[in-house]
Amino acid sequence: MKEYQLPVIIEYDPEEDVYLADCPLLQGCYTNGKTHQEALAEIEDAMRVCIESRLAVGDPIPAPEYVTVAV
Repeated sequence: MKEYQLPVIIEYDPEEDVYLADCPLLQGCYTNGKTHQEALAEIEDAMRVCIESRLAVGDPIPAPEYVTVAV
């Protein structure tokens, strides 16, 4: 079993009182949770499904790119 390290973004939406989770490298891979921990667990599951689906049809898994910025 191969492991992938991909960035996720988790933001709180005060209007909906929910945490939104997104994996920007996997288009359409997003979810939510009532707590930060729940959103993190949900995005991990969603990422697993997205990766399995991509691999099943032969689509590549994008590799993250990093940029160093001096401020």
